[in-house]
Amino acid sequence: MDIRTSTVANAYAANRPATAPDPDAGPGGAFAQAADTFIETLRHSEQTAMSAMSGGADPHALVQALAQTELAVETAVTVRDKVVEAYQEILRMPV
Repeated sequence: MDIRTSTVANAYAANRPATAPDPDAGPGGAFAQAADTFIETLRHSEQTAMSAMSGGADPHALVQALAQTELAVETAVTVRDKVVEAYQEILRMPV
């Protein structure tokens, strides 16, 4: 098998753009956007709860905000569990 350095270098240079991060995605990309959405959901629910306690929001809005928060937290926990599971699977791989 004949492997020349120029062939390997050319192959690497040709494939490098496929692995480069997308500069338009911004820092973090989809993960950052999901985290921002999660934080915004929590803030909205907290504001709704505070206004409901002071009499400014109806109970239906409070229940809806709490349900959205519960769903967001359950989703975040599920994603965290999957990430930990993938990390543990990588650790179990033979080198």
